Amino acid sequence: MTKASGISVALESLKLRQSLQVFACVPLVLSAALAASAAQAQEAAASTEVAAAETTAEMGSLEEVIVTGTRRVGLEVSESPAPIQVLSAETLKSSGATDLIGSLAATVPSFTAQAFGGDMANQTLSAKLRGLSPNHALVLVNGKRRHTTSSLAVLGGPYQGGASADLNFIPVSAIERIEVLTDGAAAQYGTDAIAGVVNIILKKNYSGGLVDGTVGAYKDGGGDTTGVSGNAGLGDENAFFNFTAEVRNHAASDRGGIDPRVNDPARLASYPNSNMALARGYPYLNHILGDSEYHLQVAMFNAGAKLGGIDLYSFGSYGKKKAESYENYRLPSRVSHTSTDSNGDTTKTYLYPFGFSPKEASDEDDLSLTVGAKGELAGWMWDAASTYGKDQIKVYTLNSANASLYADTGATPTDFYDGRFFASQWTNTLDIGKDFDVGMATPLNVALGIEQRRETYEIGAGDPASRYKEGGQSFPGYALTDAGKHNRDNYAIYADFAVSPVAAWQLDAALRYEHFSDFGSTTVGKLTSRYDFTDALALRGTVSTGFRAPTLAEEYYSATNVGPSTAFVQLPPNAPAAAALGLGDGLQPEKSTNFSLGIVAHPIERLTMTLDAYQIEIRDRVVGTGTLFGSGGSVNSPAVNAAIAANGNFLDPDVVANGQTGINIFTNGIDTRTRGVDLVMTFPTSYDWGNIDWTASANYNKTEVTKIRATPTELAGQPLFDATAISDLETTAPKYRVNLGAVWTYEKFAVKLQETLYGPSSEMESPDGGTYYENKIKATPVTDLELTFKPVSSVKFSVGANNLFNTYPDQKNGDLLAAYRADGNNSAVTIYPTFSPFGINGAYYYAKLGYTF
Repeated sequence: MTKASGISVALESLKLRQSLQVFACVPLVLSAALAASAAQAQEAAASTEVAAAETTAEMGSLEEVIVTGTRRVGLEVSESPAPIQVLSAETLKSSGATDLIGSLAATVPSFTAQAFGGDMANQTLSAKLRGLSPNHALVLVNGKRRHTTSSLAVLGGPYQGGASADLNFIPVSAIERIEVLTDGAAAQYGTDAIAGVVNIILKKNYSGGLVDGTVGAYKDGGGDTTGVSGNAGLGDENAFFNFTAEVRNHAASDRGGIDPRVNDPARLASYPNSNMALARGYPYLNHILGDSEYHLQVAMFNAGAKLGGIDLYSFGSYGKKKAESYENYRLPSRVSHTSTDSNGDTTKTYLYPFGFSPKEASDEDDLSLTVGAKGELAGWMWDAASTYGKDQIKVYTLNSANASLYADTGATPTDFYDGRFFASQWTNTLDIGKDFDVGMATPLNVALGIEQRRETYEIGAGDPASRYKEGGQSFPGYALTDAGKHNRDNYAIYADFAVSPVAAWQLDAALRYEHFSDFGSTTVGKLTSRYDFTDALALRGTVSTGFRAPTLAEEYYSATNVGPSTAFVQLPPNAPAAAALGLGDGLQPEKSTNFSLGIVAHPIERLTMTLDAYQIEIRDRVVGTGTLFGSGGSVNSPAVNAAIAANGNFLDPDVVANGQTGINIFTNGIDTRTRGVDLVMTFPTSYDWGNIDWTASANYNKTEVTKIRATPTELAGQPLFDATAISDLETTAPKYRVNLGAVWTYEKFAVKLQETLYGPSSEMESPDGGTYYENKIKATPVTDLELTFKPVSSVKFSVGANNLFNTYPDQKNGDLLAAYRADGNNSAVTIYPTFSPFGINGAYYYAKLGYTF
């Protein structure tokens, strides 16, 4: 595998110049196109209408009727009082990403996808909207709440605590369009919709279909991807059934550096019975920094039928995923057994003479089903539905060993069953709505509804060998004290009123009352307004409040997370041991206030621009603490060790004696304020040599920690939130992002070019909580290119590249990596910042073939 660190400085400079040249050309071409279009406006009117129609199919149209952000029927995107981006299936597919999360991240500037996660989080990557937590964005399918994953991101980083809906169990071929509401919508859809809503609208086609295939890989090795999907519709206008199936396979990648433990001559000499230096791939033996391997099969359907005056509907999905990801390499000495013969001579035996690389594996089942009916009764439109969703993940450790079991008995399994996660949601809703003539420019639309939801979360214990003393290397099984089943009920009543007092003025007010069985009651509201001064200029704004109850996973997740020389307990906030640390009686709800103000402008014909500024304040935000050390840190707290013992966790004796131990915990400890601006511009043009659809979008986002909870005295001077925890909230998201795109179509050919400029980002990191180093990623342009040829109308062949010039993020702080290497710390392997918004794998090249019928 080619290592990015081996690329010459000259080649890197050439790539950067190439990328900057492309980036500089896009706005110049856009300016030229604007001028040319203004001069040719009258001559090209007819052909422009054709181009606009093609733009609708390819990009999603401003004349598209939306169903998100409003209870009114028939509202178009261009008329929306709230900021909404509509993405067609073609737009998502042309991104070249291997999954739905990647497609959204490539298209929506305020939507950021996780590139790499620790432990299980590397197999269930998360995403976030407007720089907030993944838990602050609500995912809907056909307007109904989607269940969340059972996998909780527990290790540190900007996605810590994330347990939102896993979008990768929704095949892109099943999607008609996606409506992304980038505005607080807790009063409309649920109190967790603080950052916004992603509403996935499924296809309703009752004839025809498609078959798509794709292959791709990273330029520098790994990530080999193959995928096949198909969609077909049956029926007629009175009854339809639309079905989609997809199979996708993705290979692991490796972008790590050399583990300093494997090239230390003194260490090599200390293992007389091992052959570590002869291991395959030496000295690159630690493969933890890279993509996980996965194999995914998913099926989805959308169906409906008319029965008298009632419309029956149902949709659902089932997915199966098996995944494996590398954990840190273990030295031969990590698992050994000393035996004594009859003469009193002792022999040390290494189970793995070459050392070993454990793998964490998962077997996941994901299911969702919605059934409902809607119609009209006494002038009221009604919609009743029931949705059940569940996600179960069985967790395994492979190619490992239980060191204590081997030392005590001379035998150990090498594969372990570590336990399982299970999460479910059952949601029942009834919505009714009616228009009332109140003598204003439009009728008063009244929408009322009730919702009942039951949530469950469960951790199942691992097998006995996985739980013996410290458990298997790299991932101990879930202990009996970790295991448990938890549930809660939620009830909501909501109302929405929308009216235009005069033709140019829209008003929309929403009010929602919710009761949680574990957190009590709350009432939140939203007021939205829009005023069209002319056909070319409108002003819109929103004020709203929110209330997010912590997820059951945040409340109850408990486990021990280990490395070769570390062991940290994820302490559940509700545990008595947490109270003994001065952290109270568990989690409390978050409260939020959202403000937004924007304009919708049509400065010239066919050019549409939206500019929306926002501020989101979150009080008592649920976040992960910094690393709280019991041993091995620059400051250690005896109370931390006492809490670990009180919680019933057994830590590896060798790590306790020679490594680092401590705890992590979720707590309400911080207030934050997020301010930002979203810009979206679209401009379709038409020429004799084809049509060009120009797009420009951008996001500026800044989060500040405005209040920090005082550190309990029990922590003996350790900060509750260290510099790493604060920087994960404030600086790991890019300060800004700019997307400039152009899609040129001419007869059988099409070219899509997108230049994305990611603003600077950074994170603080420390080996021991003493000295902190800043890892920086400078502002970086990334180029995506796709070429398409349609020999006949039903066949389309595309080749493309994401990150065309093979751009990597800046490596971690050199002084930090030097400190890790000097200490023989395996963390030196992670040479790239894992918070990189454009990944750590470099260029991805792909080919696609599609057939429609």
